[in-house]
Amino acid sequence: MSGRGQRSIAVVGGGITGLTAARCLHLAGFKVTVFEEKPRVGGAINTIAQEGWLIEGGPNSLQETPGVKALLADLGIEDQRLVANTAAKKRFILRRGKLVPLPSSPPGLLMSPLFSPGGRLRVLKDLFARPRVRATDTSLADFIGSHFGRAAVDYALDPFVGGIYAGDPGKLSARYSFPRLWQLEQSHGSLLRGLQAEARRRRIAGKSTGAPAIISFAHGLQTLPDALAAALPPSAVRTGAAVTNVIPGRPWKVIASIGNAVETDEFDAVVFALPAGGLARVGFGTLGERPLASLEHQPQPPVSSLFLGFRREQVAHPLDGFGALIPSRERRNFLGVLFSSTLFPGRAPEGHVGLTVFAGGTRQPEIGRLPTEALLAKLLPDLGEILGITGKPVFLRHTFRPKAIPQYNLGHEHFLDLISRSETENPGLFVGGNVRDGISLPDCIKSGGRLANQAAAYLAENRAD
Repeated sequence: MSGRGQRSIAVVGGGITGLTAARCLHLAGFKVTVFEEKPRVGGAINTIAQEGWLIEGGPNSLQETPGVKALLADLGIEDQRLVANTAAKKRFILRRGKLVPLPSSPPGLLMSPLFSPGGRLRVLKDLFARPRVRATDTSLADFIGSHFGRAAVDYALDPFVGGIYAGDPGKLSARYSFPRLWQLEQSHGSLLRGLQAEARRRRIAGKSTGAPAIISFAHGLQTLPDALAAALPPSAVRTGAAVTNVIPGRPWKVIASIGNAVETDEFDAVVFALPAGGLARVGFGTLGERPLASLEHQPQPPVSSLFLGFRREQVAHPLDGFGALIPSRERRNFLGVLFSSTLFPGRAPEGHVGLTVFAGGTRQPEIGRLPTEALLAKLLPDLGEILGITGKPVFLRHTFRPKAIPQYNLGHEHFLDLISRSETENPGLFVGGNVRDGISLPDCIKSGGRLANQAAAYLAENRAD
Protein backbone atom coordinates (compact mmCIF):
# COMPACT_ATOMS: atom_id res chain seq x y z
CA MET A 1 0.00 0.00 0.00
CA SER A 2 1.40 3.39 -0.90
CA GLY A 3 0.22 6.96 -0.98
CA ARG A 4 1.30 10.03 -2.90
CA GLY A 5 1.26 13.57 -1.60
CA GLN A 6 -1.57 14.44 0.74
CA ARG A 7 -4.58 12.95 -0.92
CA SER A 8 -7.33 12.82 1.67
CA ILE A 9 -9.58 10.06 2.96
CA ALA A 10 -12.55 10.31 5.33
CA VAL A 11 -12.99 7.43 7.75
CA VAL A 12 -16.53 7.41 9.12
CA GLY A 13 -16.61 5.53 12.42
CA GLY A 14 -14.08 5.65 15.24
CA GLY A 15 -14.35 2.06 16.41
CA ILE A 16 -11.54 -0.46 16.10
CA THR A 17 -12.10 -1.02 12.36
CA GLY A 18 -12.09 2.67 11.47
CA LEU A 19 -9.11 3.50 13.67
CA THR A 20 -7.08 0.60 12.24
CA ALA A 21 -7.89 1.75 8.70
CA ALA A 22 -6.94 5.32 9.60
CA ARG A 23 -3.62 4.22 11.11
CA CYS A 24 -2.70 2.18 8.01
CA LEU A 25 -3.65 5.05 5.68
CA HIS A 26 -1.71 7.58 7.74
CA LEU A 27 1.39 5.39 7.61
CA ALA A 28 0.96 5.20 3.82
CA GLY A 29 1.12 8.99 3.54
CA PHE A 30 -2.55 9.93 3.20
CA LYS A 31 -4.29 12.73 5.05
CA VAL A 32 -6.94 11.03 7.17
CA THR A 33 -9.92 12.45 9.04
CA VAL A 34 -11.89 10.18 11.37
CA PHE A 35 -15.49 11.14 12.10
CA GLU A 36 -16.91 9.63 15.29
CA GLU A 37 -20.42 10.44 16.47
CA LYS A 38 -19.76 9.64 20.15
CA PRO A 39 -17.60 11.79 22.44
CA ARG A 40 -14.95 9.03 22.61
CA VAL A 41 -13.32 6.53 20.27
CA GLY A 42 -13.49 2.77 20.57
CA GLY A 43 -17.04 1.89 19.56
CA ALA A 44 -18.15 -1.19 21.50
CA ILE A 45 -14.87 -1.22 23.43
CA ASN A 46 -15.44 0.77 26.61
CA THR A 47 -13.40 0.33 29.80
CA ILE A 48 -14.54 1.99 33.03
CA ALA A 49 -12.43 2.29 36.19
CA GLN A 50 -14.51 2.91 39.32
CA GLU A 51 -13.89 2.45 43.04
CA GLY A 52 -11.09 -0.05 42.52
CA TRP A 53 -13.02 -2.08 39.92
CA LEU A 54 -12.14 -2.30 36.21
CA ILE A 55 -15.21 -2.95 34.06
CA GLU A 56 -15.44 -3.75 30.36
CA GLY A 57 -18.70 -2.46 28.92
CA GLY A 58 -18.12 -4.35 25.67
CA PRO A 59 -15.61 -7.06 24.74
CA ASN A 60 -13.62 -8.36 27.70
CA SER A 61 -10.59 -9.86 25.97
CA LEU A 62 -8.77 -10.11 22.66
CA GLN A 63 -7.23 -13.05 20.81
CA GLU A 64 -3.61 -12.25 19.97
CA THR A 65 -3.62 -13.34 16.33
CA PRO A 66 -0.61 -12.48 14.14
CA GLY A 67 -2.46 -9.38 12.91
CA VAL A 68 -3.15 -8.23 16.46
CA LYS A 69 0.45 -8.88 17.49
CA ALA A 70 1.72 -6.78 14.56
CA LEU A 71 -0.63 -3.94 15.47
CA LEU A 72 0.54 -3.87 19.10
CA ALA A 73 4.15 -3.80 17.92
CA ASP A 74 3.38 -0.93 15.53
CA LEU A 75 1.77 1.05 18.35
CA GLY A 76 4.52 0.20 20.84
CA ILE A 77 2.12 -1.09 23.49
CA GLU A 78 3.31 -4.71 23.79
CA ASP A 79 4.64 -3.96 27.27
CA GLN A 80 1.14 -3.01 28.44
CA ARG A 81 -0.49 -6.29 27.42
CA LEU A 82 -1.68 -8.83 29.94
CA VAL A 83 -1.96 -12.52 29.10
CA ALA A 84 -4.96 -14.25 30.63
CA ASN A 85 -4.40 -16.24 33.80
CA THR A 86 -3.53 -19.87 33.09
CA ALA A 87 -6.62 -20.84 35.08
CA ALA A 88 -8.68 -19.20 32.34
CA LYS A 89 -7.91 -22.15 30.05
CA LYS A 90 -10.65 -24.00 31.93
CA ARG A 91 -14.14 -23.24 30.67
CA PHE A 92 -17.39 -24.55 32.02
CA ILE A 93 -20.70 -25.62 30.51
CA LEU A 94 -23.85 -25.96 32.60
CA ARG A 95 -25.40 -29.43 32.32
CA ARG A 96 -28.29 -30.54 34.50
CA GLY A 97 -27.67 -27.63 36.82
CA LYS A 98 -23.98 -28.41 37.40
CA LEU A 99 -20.88 -26.81 35.90
CA VAL A 100 -18.91 -29.29 33.81
CA PRO A 101 -15.40 -28.40 32.56
CA LEU A 102 -15.26 -28.19 28.78
CA PRO A 103 -12.54 -30.54 27.45
CA SER A 104 -9.61 -28.83 25.77
CA SER A 105 -8.87 -31.60 23.26
CA PRO A 106 -10.86 -33.95 20.97
CA PRO A 107 -9.93 -37.05 23.07
CA GLY A 108 -11.09 -35.25 26.18
CA LEU A 109 -14.31 -34.31 24.43
CA LEU A 110 -15.07 -37.96 23.78
CA MET A 111 -14.67 -38.78 27.48
CA SER A 112 -16.66 -35.80 28.69
CA PRO A 113 -19.92 -36.27 30.61
CA LEU A 114 -21.38 -33.72 28.22
CA PHE A 115 -21.97 -36.60 25.80
CA SER A 116 -23.57 -40.02 26.11
CA PRO A 117 -21.76 -43.08 24.67
CA GLY A 118 -23.98 -42.77 21.60
CA GLY A 119 -23.12 -39.09 21.28
CA ARG A 120 -19.41 -39.90 21.42
CA LEU A 121 -19.76 -42.46 18.64
CA ARG A 122 -21.60 -39.85 16.56
CA VAL A 123 -18.67 -37.46 16.96
CA LEU A 124 -16.23 -40.18 15.86
CA LYS A 125 -18.25 -40.83 12.69
CA ASP A 126 -17.19 -37.39 11.43
CA LEU A 127 -13.68 -38.76 10.82
CA PHE A 128 -15.07 -40.80 7.91
CA ALA A 129 -17.03 -37.99 6.24
CA ARG A 130 -16.18 -37.24 2.60
CA PRO A 131 -15.71 -33.77 1.08
CA ARG A 132 -18.99 -32.18 0.04
CA VAL A 133 -20.11 -29.02 -1.71
CA ARG A 134 -23.53 -27.88 -0.55
CA ALA A 135 -25.83 -26.41 -3.17
CA THR A 136 -27.33 -23.98 -0.67
CA ASP A 137 -26.52 -22.48 2.70
CA THR A 138 -27.81 -24.17 5.83
CA SER A 139 -28.26 -23.25 9.46
CA LEU A 140 -25.27 -23.64 11.74
CA ALA A 141 -27.26 -26.07 13.90
CA ASP A 142 -28.03 -28.34 10.94
CA PHE A 143 -24.45 -28.05 9.68
CA ILE A 144 -22.83 -29.08 12.99
CA GLY A 145 -25.57 -31.62 13.69
CA SER A 146 -24.84 -33.36 10.38
CA HIS A 147 -21.24 -33.86 11.53
CA PHE A 148 -21.49 -34.49 15.25
CA GLY A 149 -25.10 -35.15 16.16
CA ARG A 150 -27.74 -33.37 18.21
CA ALA A 151 -25.96 -33.59 21.56
CA ALA A 152 -23.05 -31.59 20.15
CA VAL A 153 -25.51 -28.92 19.01
CA ASP A 154 -27.28 -28.73 22.36
CA TYR A 155 -24.29 -28.82 24.71
CA ALA A 156 -21.37 -27.51 22.64
CA LEU A 157 -22.55 -25.36 19.74
CA ASP A 158 -25.59 -23.73 21.36
CA PRO A 159 -23.79 -22.33 24.45
CA PHE A 160 -20.76 -21.35 22.34
CA VAL A 161 -22.94 -19.40 19.92
CA GLY A 162 -24.79 -17.84 22.85
CA GLY A 163 -21.47 -16.61 24.23
CA ILE A 164 -20.00 -15.36 20.94
CA TYR A 165 -22.97 -14.12 18.89
CA ALA A 166 -25.67 -14.01 21.58
CA GLY A 167 -27.43 -15.79 18.74
CA ASP A 168 -29.45 -18.84 17.74
CA PRO A 169 -27.59 -21.62 15.90
CA GLY A 170 -30.87 -22.59 14.25
CA LYS A 171 -30.96 -19.17 12.53
CA LEU A 172 -27.27 -18.43 11.94
CA SER A 173 -25.83 -19.14 8.51
CA ALA A 174 -23.16 -21.85 8.52
CA ARG A 175 -21.52 -20.32 5.46
CA TYR A 176 -21.16 -16.81 6.84
CA SER A 177 -21.04 -17.16 10.63
CA PHE A 178 -18.27 -19.78 10.59
CA PRO A 179 -16.75 -19.66 7.08
CA ARG A 180 -13.65 -21.58 8.15
CA LEU A 181 -15.72 -24.67 9.01
CA TRP A 182 -17.73 -24.29 5.80
CA GLN A 183 -14.48 -24.38 3.79
CA LEU A 184 -13.08 -27.33 5.75
CA GLU A 185 -16.16 -29.38 4.90
CA GLN A 186 -15.66 -28.64 1.22
CA SER A 187 -11.97 -29.56 1.27
CA HIS A 188 -11.93 -32.47 3.75
CA GLY A 189 -15.48 -33.55 4.46
CA SER A 190 -14.58 -34.29 8.07
CA LEU A 191 -14.22 -31.17 10.20
CA LEU A 192 -11.95 -33.05 12.61
CA ARG A 193 -9.65 -34.18 9.78
CA GLY A 194 -9.67 -30.66 8.37
CA LEU A 195 -8.64 -29.15 11.68
CA GLN A 196 -5.89 -31.76 12.04
CA ALA A 197 -4.62 -30.96 8.54
CA GLU A 198 -4.52 -27.25 9.32
CA ALA A 199 -2.51 -27.92 12.48
CA ARG A 200 -0.11 -30.13 10.51
CA ARG A 201 0.46 -27.43 7.87
CA ARG A 202 1.17 -24.85 10.56
CA ARG A 203 3.58 -27.21 12.29
CA ILE A 204 5.49 -27.83 9.03
CA ALA A 205 5.63 -24.07 8.44
CA GLY A 206 7.07 -23.57 11.91
CA LYS A 207 4.00 -21.72 13.16
CA SER A 208 2.21 -22.22 16.44
CA THR A 209 -0.50 -24.87 16.33
CA GLY A 210 -2.14 -23.75 19.56
CA ALA A 211 -4.92 -21.24 20.01
CA PRO A 212 -3.82 -17.58 20.10
CA ALA A 213 -3.18 -16.15 23.55
CA ILE A 214 -6.08 -14.34 25.22
CA ILE A 215 -4.94 -10.84 26.18
CA SER A 216 -6.01 -7.49 27.51
CA PHE A 217 -4.13 -4.55 29.02
CA ALA A 218 -3.40 -3.29 32.51
CA HIS A 219 -5.93 -0.51 32.03
CA GLY A 220 -8.38 -2.56 29.98
CA LEU A 221 -9.15 -2.96 26.29
CA GLN A 222 -9.77 0.78 25.88
CA THR A 223 -5.96 1.00 25.75
CA LEU A 224 -6.00 -0.23 22.14
CA PRO A 225 -8.37 2.29 20.49
CA ASP A 226 -6.86 5.08 22.59
CA ALA A 227 -3.38 4.14 21.33
CA LEU A 228 -4.60 4.02 17.73
CA ALA A 229 -6.15 7.48 18.04
CA ALA A 230 -3.02 8.87 19.72
CA ALA A 231 -0.89 7.55 16.84
CA LEU A 232 -2.76 9.80 14.39
CA PRO A 233 -2.10 13.54 13.91
CA PRO A 234 -3.84 15.65 16.60
CA SER A 235 -6.44 17.04 14.19
CA ALA A 236 -7.22 13.70 12.53
CA VAL A 237 -9.87 12.43 14.97
CA ARG A 238 -13.08 14.40 15.30
CA THR A 239 -15.36 13.11 18.05
CA GLY A 240 -18.93 14.32 18.45
CA ALA A 241 -19.07 14.47 14.65
CA ALA A 242 -22.05 12.67 13.11
CA VAL A 243 -21.88 12.18 9.34
CA THR A 244 -25.40 12.63 8.00
CA ASN A 245 -24.82 12.82 4.22
CA VAL A 246 -22.18 12.09 1.63
CA ILE A 247 -22.17 13.32 -1.96
CA PRO A 248 -20.21 10.96 -4.22
CA GLY A 249 -17.89 12.39 -6.83
CA ARG A 250 -14.38 13.62 -7.43
CA PRO A 251 -14.05 14.91 -4.80
CA TRP A 252 -16.48 13.36 -2.35
CA LYS A 253 -18.30 15.75 -0.04
CA VAL A 254 -18.87 14.65 3.56
CA ILE A 255 -21.50 16.54 5.57
CA ALA A 256 -21.27 16.22 9.35
CA SER A 257 -23.19 17.61 12.28
CA ILE A 258 -20.75 18.84 14.93
CA GLY A 259 -22.46 20.38 17.93
CA ASN A 260 -24.87 22.99 16.60
CA ALA A 261 -22.95 23.42 13.35
CA VAL A 262 -23.07 21.58 10.03
CA GLU A 263 -19.77 21.28 8.19
CA THR A 264 -18.91 20.06 4.70
CA ASP A 265 -15.46 18.71 3.82
CA GLU A 266 -14.03 17.29 0.60
CA PHE A 267 -12.14 14.01 0.27
CA ASP A 268 -10.72 11.78 -2.44
CA ALA A 269 -12.31 8.64 -0.95
CA VAL A 270 -14.58 7.62 1.91
CA VAL A 271 -14.26 4.61 4.22
CA PHE A 272 -17.35 3.56 6.17
CA ALA A 273 -16.66 1.61 9.36
CA LEU A 274 -20.08 1.97 10.96
CA PRO A 275 -22.49 -0.58 12.43
CA ALA A 276 -25.46 -1.58 10.27
CA GLY A 277 -27.84 0.98 11.77
CA GLY A 278 -25.38 3.82 11.21
CA LEU A 279 -24.86 2.83 7.59
CA ALA A 280 -28.61 2.64 7.06
CA ARG A 281 -29.10 6.26 8.17
CA VAL A 282 -26.47 7.93 5.96
CA GLY A 283 -27.91 9.93 3.05
CA PHE A 284 -26.28 9.86 -0.38
CA GLY A 285 -26.33 12.63 -2.96
CA THR A 286 -28.11 15.95 -2.95
CA LEU A 287 -31.50 14.26 -2.43
CA GLY A 288 -30.31 12.35 0.63
CA GLU A 289 -31.27 8.93 -0.71
CA ARG A 290 -30.35 6.02 1.57
CA PRO A 291 -29.08 3.10 -0.54
CA LEU A 292 -28.03 1.18 2.58
CA ALA A 293 -31.34 1.63 4.41
CA SER A 294 -32.11 -2.10 4.32
CA LEU A 295 -29.21 -2.71 6.69
CA GLU A 296 -31.50 -1.43 9.43
CA HIS A 297 -33.10 -4.88 9.20
CA GLN A 298 -29.91 -6.82 9.85
CA PRO A 299 -30.76 -8.65 13.11
CA GLN A 300 -28.94 -7.26 16.14
CA PRO A 301 -30.47 -8.44 19.42
CA PRO A 302 -30.24 -6.50 22.69
CA VAL A 303 -27.65 -7.61 25.24
CA SER A 304 -27.11 -6.48 28.81
CA SER A 305 -23.83 -7.05 30.60
CA LEU A 306 -23.97 -6.79 34.37
CA PHE A 307 -20.65 -6.45 36.17
CA LEU A 308 -21.14 -7.71 39.71
CA GLY A 309 -18.61 -7.30 42.52
CA PHE A 310 -18.73 -9.53 45.60
CA ARG A 311 -16.64 -10.08 48.69
CA ARG A 312 -14.67 -13.29 48.09
CA GLU A 313 -16.47 -15.12 50.89
CA GLN A 314 -19.82 -14.47 49.19
CA VAL A 315 -18.93 -16.83 46.30
CA ALA A 316 -18.46 -20.52 47.07
CA HIS A 317 -17.22 -21.51 43.61
CA PRO A 318 -13.42 -21.28 43.24
CA LEU A 319 -13.88 -19.32 39.97
CA ASP A 320 -11.00 -21.33 38.55
CA GLY A 321 -11.60 -20.69 34.90
CA PHE A 322 -12.55 -18.29 32.11
CA GLY A 323 -16.25 -18.51 32.91
CA ALA A 324 -19.35 -20.55 32.18
CA LEU A 325 -21.70 -20.82 29.21
CA ILE A 326 -25.36 -21.75 29.53
CA PRO A 327 -27.08 -24.02 26.97
CA SER A 328 -30.63 -23.07 26.02
CA ARG A 329 -31.85 -26.44 27.27
CA GLU A 330 -30.86 -25.47 30.82
CA ARG A 331 -33.53 -22.74 30.79
CA ARG A 332 -31.66 -20.10 32.78
CA ASN A 333 -32.01 -16.33 32.64
CA PHE A 334 -28.57 -15.53 31.25
CA LEU A 335 -26.26 -16.54 28.41
CA GLY A 336 -23.03 -16.87 30.31
CA VAL A 337 -20.78 -15.44 32.99
CA LEU A 338 -17.11 -14.44 32.87
CA PHE A 339 -14.93 -14.78 35.93
CA SER A 340 -13.46 -11.34 35.26
CA SER A 341 -11.17 -11.08 38.29
CA THR A 342 -9.71 -14.54 37.51
CA LEU A 343 -9.16 -13.71 33.86
CA PHE A 344 -6.91 -10.67 34.41
CA PRO A 345 -5.43 -8.99 37.50
CA GLY A 346 -6.59 -5.56 38.66
CA ARG A 347 -10.26 -6.13 37.94
CA ALA A 348 -11.39 -6.17 41.59
CA PRO A 349 -10.17 -4.71 44.90
CA GLU A 350 -8.25 -6.94 47.30
CA GLY A 351 -10.49 -9.55 48.93
CA HIS A 352 -13.17 -9.24 46.24
CA VAL A 353 -14.13 -10.94 42.97
CA GLY A 354 -15.77 -9.58 39.83
CA LEU A 355 -18.17 -11.37 37.51
CA THR A 356 -19.53 -10.19 34.16
CA VAL A 357 -22.93 -11.70 33.37
CA PHE A 358 -24.48 -11.51 29.88
CA ALA A 359 -28.23 -11.65 29.33
CA GLY A 360 -30.61 -11.20 26.42
CA GLY A 361 -29.56 -11.89 22.86
CA THR A 362 -31.69 -13.74 20.37
CA ARG A 363 -32.55 -16.29 23.04
CA GLN A 364 -34.20 -13.94 25.57
CA PRO A 365 -34.32 -10.37 24.22
CA GLU A 366 -36.94 -9.34 26.78
CA ILE A 367 -34.51 -10.10 29.64
CA GLY A 368 -31.75 -8.12 27.96
CA ARG A 369 -34.00 -5.05 27.95
CA LEU A 370 -34.87 -5.16 31.67
CA PRO A 371 -33.87 -2.21 33.90
CA THR A 372 -31.03 -2.82 36.32
CA GLU A 373 -32.91 -3.88 39.46
CA ALA A 374 -35.33 -6.13 37.59
CA LEU A 375 -32.43 -7.73 35.71
CA LEU A 376 -30.49 -8.33 38.92
CA ALA A 377 -33.55 -9.94 40.49
CA LYS A 378 -33.74 -12.31 37.49
CA LEU A 379 -30.07 -13.26 37.62
CA LEU A 380 -29.21 -13.61 41.30
CA PRO A 381 -31.24 -16.79 41.96
CA ASP A 382 -29.56 -18.60 39.04
CA LEU A 383 -26.12 -17.31 39.99
CA GLY A 384 -26.69 -18.30 43.59
CA GLU A 385 -27.59 -21.85 42.61
CA ILE A 386 -24.80 -22.30 40.07
CA LEU A 387 -21.90 -20.46 41.76
CA GLY A 388 -22.95 -20.60 45.39
CA ILE A 389 -23.39 -16.82 45.73
CA THR A 390 -24.96 -15.44 48.88
CA GLY A 391 -26.20 -11.92 49.45
CA LYS A 392 -26.29 -8.99 47.08
CA PRO A 393 -23.32 -7.59 45.16
CA VAL A 394 -21.27 -4.88 46.84
CA PHE A 395 -20.70 -3.29 43.43
CA LEU A 396 -22.77 -3.25 40.25
CA ARG A 397 -22.54 -1.68 36.83
CA HIS A 398 -25.06 -2.32 34.05
CA THR A 399 -24.22 -1.81 30.37
CA PHE A 400 -27.10 -2.10 27.90
CA ARG A 401 -26.56 -2.39 24.17
CA PRO A 402 -29.92 -2.29 22.36
CA LYS A 403 -28.32 -3.57 19.13
CA ALA A 404 -25.33 -5.51 20.30
CA ILE A 405 -24.00 -8.03 17.80
CA PRO A 406 -24.89 -8.41 14.11
CA GLN A 407 -26.33 -11.83 13.35
CA TYR A 408 -25.10 -13.48 10.16
CA ASN A 409 -28.36 -15.37 9.80
CA LEU A 410 -29.60 -17.35 6.81
CA GLY A 411 -30.08 -14.83 4.01
CA HIS A 412 -27.08 -12.74 5.12
CA GLU A 413 -25.85 -12.68 1.52
CA HIS A 414 -28.57 -10.15 0.70
CA PHE A 415 -26.91 -7.61 3.01
CA LEU A 416 -23.49 -8.40 1.56
CA ASP A 417 -24.81 -7.93 -1.99
CA LEU A 418 -26.34 -4.59 -1.00
CA ILE A 419 -23.02 -3.34 0.35
CA SER A 420 -21.06 -4.57 -2.68
CA ARG A 421 -23.54 -2.93 -5.06
CA SER A 422 -23.25 0.39 -3.22
CA GLU A 423 -19.47 0.28 -3.52
CA THR A 424 -19.68 -0.51 -7.24
CA GLU A 425 -22.15 2.29 -7.90
CA ASN A 426 -20.13 4.82 -5.88
CA PRO A 427 -16.43 4.63 -6.83
CA GLY A 428 -14.25 5.72 -3.94
CA LEU A 429 -16.55 4.21 -1.29
CA PHE A 430 -15.32 1.34 0.90
CA VAL A 431 -17.40 -0.38 3.58
CA GLY A 432 -16.21 -2.76 6.31
CA GLY A 433 -16.40 -3.74 9.94
CA ASN A 434 -18.58 -6.23 11.75
CA VAL A 435 -21.47 -5.58 9.35
CA ARG A 436 -19.71 -7.80 6.76
CA ASP A 437 -16.21 -8.93 7.80
CA GLY A 438 -16.73 -10.89 11.03
CA ILE A 439 -17.72 -9.89 14.54
CA SER A 440 -14.58 -10.55 16.59
CA LEU A 441 -12.02 -7.85 17.40
CA PRO A 442 -9.31 -9.59 15.29
CA ASP A 443 -11.83 -9.72 12.41
CA CYS A 444 -12.47 -5.98 12.76
CA ILE A 445 -8.75 -5.19 12.89
CA LYS A 446 -8.21 -7.28 9.74
CA SER A 447 -11.15 -5.47 8.13
CA GLY A 448 -9.52 -2.10 8.86
CA GLY A 449 -6.37 -3.22 7.06
CA ARG A 450 -8.41 -4.44 4.08
CA LEU A 451 -10.26 -1.14 3.81
CA ALA A 452 -7.01 0.81 3.92
CA ASN A 453 -5.45 -1.33 1.20
CA GLN A 454 -8.47 -1.02 -1.06
CA ALA A 455 -8.76 2.74 -0.61
CA ALA A 456 -5.04 3.21 -1.28
CA ALA A 457 -5.19 1.01 -4.38
CA TYR A 458 -8.18 2.97 -5.71
CA LEU A 459 -6.37 6.29 -5.26
CA ALA A 460 -3.24 4.90 -6.90
CA GLU A 461 -5.34 3.99 -9.97
CA ASN A 462 -7.17 7.33 -9.97
CA ARG A 463 -4.42 9.85 -9.47
CA ALA A 464 -5.30 13.54 -9.52
CA ASP A 465 -4.65 15.28 -12.83
